[in-house]
Amino acid sequence: MPADHERFMRLTIEEADKGGAEGNSAVGSIIVENNTVIGVGRNLALASHDPTAHAETVAIRQTAEALSRLDFSGCALYTTFQPCPMCSGAIMVSGISTVVMGARPNPGESQYGDFSVEKLFQESGWGDKIEVVSGILTEECWKIRLDWAGKNGLSR
Repeated sequence: MPADHERFMRLTIEEADKGGAEGNSAVGSIIVENNTVIGVGRNLALASHDPTAHAETVAIRQTAEALSRLDFSGCALYTTFQPCPMCSGAIMVSGISTVVMGARPNPGESQYGDFSVEKLFQESGWGDKIEVVSGILTEECWKIRLDWAGKNGLSR
């Protein structure tokens, strides 16, 4: 497990900034194994016309290609914003061991109701298989998201 969460989260913020600049939702993700970045992703859904091209799934696809395997046990996924239910499912299927998040929706503001990755992992029987670390560079992750939302006429 990488000890330097802030260093890796800063890389995800850079990806989120790129995604936002390309007109996509400003979310970035990376996957790390043994302190080495294996996969990098930013939200590409709007630019690619692919509703599944979220930052996390893009990073997972890149990691699968780089490692030539489907099991990412021992890997950590860093993301600037809480993964959606779809991405959370991909995280479980890939066997990622740790999810490190920057920001998450405020209570009552999620488009998925009372959703949290912790709740989904627990209810799916993965609660003891995936460690969730939250609150890493939260303010910086919120800033990149709010800046993007403001440029696109959104409230969040």
